[in-house]
Amino acid sequence: MKISNSVRRLLVLPLVALFSALVVVSCAGGSGGPSGSSAGASVKVGSKDFTEAFILGEMYALVLEKAGLTVERKLNLGGTPVAQAALTSGEIDLYPEYTGTGLLTVLKLPSNSDRQAVFDEVSKGYKEQFDLVWLEPSPMNNTQALAMTRAKSEELGIKTISDMAAKASELTLIGPPEFEQREDGLPGIKKAYGDFQLKAYKAVDPGLRYKGLVDGEADVSVAFGTDGEVAAFDLVLLEDDKNLFPPYQVAPVVRQRALDANPAIATALNALSPKLTDEVMQTLNFEVSGNQKEPADVAREFLTQEGLI
Repeated sequence: MKISNSVRRLLVLPLVALFSALVVVSCAGGSGGPSGSSAGASVKVGSKDFTEAFILGEMYALVLEKAGLTVERKLNLGGTPVAQAALTSGEIDLYPEYTGTGLLTVLKLPSNSDRQAVFDEVSKGYKEQFDLVWLEPSPMNNTQALAMTRAKSEELGIKTISDMAAKASELTLIGPPEFEQREDGLPGIKKAYGDFQLKAYKAVDPGLRYKGLVDGEADVSVAFGTDGEVAAFDLVLLEDDKNLFPPYQVAPVVRQRALDANPAIATALNALSPKLTDEVMQTLNFEVSGNQKEPADVAREFLTQEGLI
């Protein structure tokens, strides 16, 4: 499976983003201060470093431009810590984040399987700690998961994460580097399912997970509920039989100062959110990762079809 040219270009930038995201940028306006926004200033839209994030970040930028705002794109910032640092420092004004990630990785709160409760907790915590606002969440749930090819799942008799944990010493797991450290990643799985030891963990760029799995480089892959490859490759998602993973609805997380300066941000992005279902995002993700389309083109085509731009 090939990686599209724009995604390939995006994936070589994370070291640059890592340094720039940690620098507090100065605004030219004076009265807003280093992290202030002012009316008429550009809205800086960021994203993390994987296919869905590229599409969502571009969608956010396009609908904001349609609303008459000037947008500066700062996509492919890196993983959660880098994106969060960019947001709190004022390097960006908003980016798409997941409720489960906000709960476990950023706020370090206990897992919860109730969608509304999780959204309420992250909304409250982000406002109190960072003066950040969660806008309307989408119906889609890009929950963490573990996937196997159907053939390997049947060969080894692995259908649940408990089954996988029992045979972990025979298995290589492939996934993004941060999955080894995230509380909702490998450490959380071990806490819930026992302190098992894998044969190996193969850390790769997020876009290469499924290629490694179907090419036989690994037995199990980190997966997400809206990944188009799950259906395209007829993969088996292992049952989370101990209900470890919380919901992962996506929503724009925005600096309060940016919202105060540009209230149209909330109106435009809240109109987009209801359109983003599991089925929609699976299709859009595979247009990029499977059919080699550019994320910006996929985003624009969808928004045009939905009458949002």
